[in-house]
Amino acid sequence: MEKEIICKREIIKIDHQNKKVVIDEIAIEYPLTIFVDNEEFATLVCSPSHVEELVLGFLASEGMIRIKADVKALQIDEDKGFAYVHLHQPIGDKKEFVSKRFIGSCCGKSRQFYFYNDVKTAKTIMSSMTISAAQCFQLMEMLNEASSAFKRTGGIHHTALCSKEGLIKTFSDIGRHNALDKLYGFCLNESISLNDKIIAFSGRISSEVVLKVSKIGCGILLSKSAPTNLALQLAEDLNITTVGFIRENKMNIYTHSNRITK
Repeated sequence: MEKEIICKREIIKIDHQNKKVVIDEIAIEYPLTIFVDNEEFATLVCSPSHVEELVLGFLASEGMIRIKADVKALQIDEDKGFAYVHLHQPIGDKKEFVSKRFIGSCCGKSRQFYFYNDVKTAKTIMSSMTISAAQCFQLMEMLNEASSAFKRTGGIHHTALCSKEGLIKTFSDIGRHNALDKLYGFCLNESISLNDKIIAFSGRISSEVVLKVSKIGCGILLSKSAPTNLALQLAEDLNITTVGFIRENKMNIYTHSNRITK
């Protein structure tokens, strides 16, 4: 059973001239420290749900694993906020490159901004699937309807793995990157084919978000928010269709518009 990601707290609410004590719902912030082969690897600040998927997705995103079978054992101590991971192959010098920048000789192309491990794990998407504009609106509406934790707290990001017809699985977290890592971990756990899948997302389309979508392996990213210029450079480079500001029957197609039909 998943842990609750919302708690209740007594607050003072002021509305115009009225002041009253009410019970408000607050997003839970949960520190999770990941140990890999008995060595502390990273501490994530996250929502305490789908922790196993988060750990798997995070390690895959950082280039520590490629598939679930790379993990020999995974144990979660939810009370202490610890995750213990043992791999079949030692990580060796992989950890050294987790946060190191890679400056390539790409003649100004966006890939010069990758970190070392991104060079190995980011994938150019080869999917030729298409989706209609009407389906984009429908999927984003479904994501909004499924986002009850945001409606209750205003402090949660949401993402969903989708087919053309609807949402396959949704994930929530206080961190937009964590939400995507949970989705990635779910795909690894379930060995899901991603050539015909779409990611719907509540947050801003940053370069880090595009990189995570590339690593997951989806060719279409839908968001109700805005992109950054570097995100769009990466999306062009990685053959990812990015669609933003999907609101009230309006949307902006930024990159690889051939995947979006009328």
